[in-house]
Amino acid sequence: MPDSVGIESRDYWVKVVGMLQQNWALIETDGAAFPGARVFFINDGSGVFDEMSFRSNDDAMRALRKNGFSRYADDRELQSFIVPPAPPFERSQHPNGAIYSSGRYWQL
Repeated sequence: MPDSVGIESRDYWVKVVGMLQQNWALIETDGAAFPGARVFFINDGSGVFDEMSFRSNDDAMRALRKNGFSRYADDRELQSFIVPPAPPFERSQHPNGAIYSSGRYWQL
């Protein structure tokens, strides 16, 4: 049985990485399990394939922007043809491993 991931936020961030392929991110803040902010990276099939921790929500948002993500709610055109993944979210593997937390596809 897949490992469920409880994510309350629905303020999606998105990065278009290829034709009909997106990486999504949700920021969870101020939880007892993780102080500051944690970004969960999600594939189109609601699979959480990576995560990173930040000191604050603002730090997380700055890092997402710097790494090519944009806030889905701010892009009406994108909303007209791409739909974010729906909960429930479950742990998943990315074919290339932990692509963001490894630093391979992440700029500090």
